[in-house]
Amino acid sequence: MLAISDARPVESVGSAGSAWPALDELVDGVVDTRRRAAAAQAAEARLLAAAVDLVADRVELLRQEAQQQGRARARSSEADLPLREVALELAMALRVSDRGVQRRMSEAFLLREHFPTTLKVWEDGGIDAAHAWAISRTGMLLRTPDDRARFEALALEAARTESPARMTAALKVIAATIDPDAFTDATDRAYETRSVRLFDLDDGMARLIADLPAPLAYAIHDALTNRARNILDHPDGAADSAAASGGGEGDADSGDGDDNGGPSVVTGRARTTSDRGNADTDPASCGGATCVQEKDHRTLAQVRADILSDLLLTATPTTTATGAGLETVIAQIQLTIPAPTLAGDPDAGPAILTGYGPIQPALARRLAGLAPVWDRVFTDPIAGIPVAVDRYRPPAGLRRYLSARDERCRTPGCTRPAHRCDQDHTTAAAIGGATAHDNLAHLCRRHHTLKHHTTWRVRHFGGGTLQWTSPTGRHYEDHPPSRVRFVPDTTTPAPGADEPPPF
Repeated sequence: MLAISDARPVESVGSAGSAWPALDELVDGVVDTRRRAAAAQAAEARLLAAAVDLVADRVELLRQEAQQQGRARARSSEADLPLREVALELAMALRVSDRGVQRRMSEAFLLREHFPTTLKVWEDGGIDAAHAWAISRTGMLLRTPDDRARFEALALEAARTESPARMTAALKVIAATIDPDAFTDATDRAYETRSVRLFDLDDGMARLIADLPAPLAYAIHDALTNRARNILDHPDGAADSAAASGGGEGDADSGDGDDNGGPSVVTGRARTTSDRGNADTDPASCGGATCVQEKDHRTLAQVRADILSDLLLTATPTTTATGAGLETVIAQIQLTIPAPTLAGDPDAGPAILTGYGPIQPALARRLAGLAPVWDRVFTDPIAGIPVAVDRYRPPAGLRRYLSARDERCRTPGCTRPAHRCDQDHTTAAAIGGATAHDNLAHLCRRHHTLKHHTTWRVRHFGGGTLQWTSPTGRHYEDHPPSRVRFVPDTTTPAPGADEPPPF
C-alpha cells in the first residue's frame, strides 16, 4: 500500500541561494496555498459524505416510526424525500442547484467508502481535487474491493508526478488491465450512447457536439487539423502566394484541446483592388485587374470549423479557391495493442489510443486490420517501458522507438501527441550530444523553444525518465506513459523469482 507521505509532487524545495529568489518565493507561496485549498476541498467532500449518513439515519427513523404506527411502507415516489430534503437545505445555503448537491453528495460518499486512502492524501494536501475525483470516478469501474484497493495504490503513485489530464488517461488503462471484462461491458454500454446534438449559443452561433468512439473522433480531429494546416500554408493552392506572405506554420502549439483565441496564422490570399500604388500588385495574376496579398488572420481552430462545415454540407473543402493537395491529407492516430489482444485473448490487456486511453478490443482489431503497416513494440515485463521496436516495412527505427516510448510531449503536464512534436536532442548535437534514445525526446514547439531559450534544463535518467530543473532549482520528473499506466502481473513471478538468493 502506498504511504500517504509518498503521494506528493516530485520536486526539490528551492534554496536560499536560488538564482531567482523572487520566483522561488512566489512558487513556495502558490504551492502552499494550493495545498491548503486542497485540504479545505477534501474537508468539504467529507462533510458531503456525512450528509449521506444523515439521510440514511433519517430514512431509518421514518421507517421505524411508520412501523410503530402500523402504517404501510412509504411509496416509491416518496422514498427519496429525505435525500431531497437534505440536498435542498445544502443547496440553498450554498446558492447552487439541489440536483448538483445530490450528485456531489453521492460522489463524496463513494470516494470516502471505496477510496479512503485517496481522501486522506487529499486532506493532507498531497493531491488536488481533480486527481481525487479522477481516481474515484475511474476506479468505480472495478467491481471488487481488492481490485479497487490495487487500483488505488497504482493511481496514487501516478498522481505523484502526473497532471490530472495525463493521469486520467493512465488510470483508464490501469482499470481496464485489472478487470478487462468490466471495461468491455462499460465500452459496450457507452457505444450505445453515440449521438450528435445541437445547442444554441448567443450572437448567432450554435454548438454541434458528436459523441463517437474515441479512435474515430481523434481521426476526424487530426484530419481537420491536417487540412487546415495545408490551407493556411498554401492559400488558394499557390505556393508563391504563401512565400510572398511570409506565412508558414506559425501555430506551433495550438493542437492541445480547443484553439479558440489562439495565435493567428497569417497567410496570403489574392484580392483585387484599385490601389495601383501598392508594391505587391500583379495585374497578370488577376486577369488584368490589380491584385494585392490579403492577410488571413484565421486561427487554426477557425479553419477547422470552416472545413467541417464545407465537407458536411458540400462534400468539398471550399475554404480556398482550389483546395490543391487536400486529397493527399490523411488522419493519423496511434494505437498500442498487446499481441494476445490482437489475437483475441480477452484477458491480455487493453488496446490503447495514445492521448486518450483504452478502447474496445474489437474496434482496435478492426483498425489494425486496416493499417497498411504497423510496428512491433517489445516491452520490459517488469517496468512496462518499450525496449525495442521493429517494423515489417523498415526503416527509421529510432524515430519509431521514440514515438512508441514517448507518445506525447515529454514536458510534465503537456498532452500534445508525439507526431506533432519535435524530436529534441537533450544535449545538443552541436556540442557532442548523441543521436540516441537516451539523448532524444519529443517536445512540442512551445516547450522545445522554452528549453533552449530560458534557464529551464532537462536531463535524461534511465528507463526514458526525464528530469526538468526549473529556474528556482526545483526538480520535476516525467516518466514514459507506458511506465505510469503499467500494472505489474501479480500472477506470474518475475524472472529469477524462484531462484535461491546468491548468498
